[in-house]
Amino acid sequence: MPDFTAITPDGLIGLIAERAAELPGHAVIAVDGADAAHPVTFARAVTERLRAGGRPSDVVDLHDFVRPASVRLEYDRAGEFTYRTAWFDYPALSREVLESLRQHGRWLPALWNEDTDRSARARIRTAAPDTVLLVAGPMLLGRALPFDLTLALRMSDPALRRHTKPEQGFTVDGLREHQREHSEDPDILVAWDHPTRPAVRIRAPHSARD
Repeated sequence: MPDFTAITPDGLIGLIAERAAELPGHAVIAVDGADAAHPVTFARAVTERLRAGGRPSDVVDLHDFVRPASVRLEYDRAGEFTYRTAWFDYPALSREVLESLRQHGRWLPALWNEDTDRSARARIRTAAPDTVLLVAGPMLLGRALPFDLTLALRMSDPALRRHTKPEQGFTVDGLREHQREHSEDPDILVAWDHPTRPAVRIRAPHSARD
């Protein structure tokens, strides 16, 4: 297994943008990471780099695909099991973003507003040719979602707990349990304890998806 290689934050953004630009047609990239890793912020930086290079790109925040509170909080409000099994609507994400983009050339940017607990009432967007979408959020890997490229921003347990609000500690337990039960090696694994000093490990070509 290859070792991690140090890289600058800008170099990491450039690396992902370069890999994304090589993907043909409409493509969807997973930026898997705990909320404490700020995967949406990173995905937006990559999107800006892609757009600057002339490739249409946008970000989908997994928190815009939460299930209604009546579903995700039905049994408890702070349980790791509920967080990893009922919090996010991964089937809707697959249907409305990944499948819709590839099959129909359009996608839904948001399904549910987590703050108001109401429908997001977002309009379906028609994708420009060769659009790249970056889906960012926790526990995207291990869901059998057909991403074209997968990136994981990984933090050690101490770092993750240090940067997670105490009242949201149950999410850390949920993340760890999900990773234990559903191991999936990302194409690009990033050591993210110190975002200003990341390190990267790229999966060997022979083990990449067909």
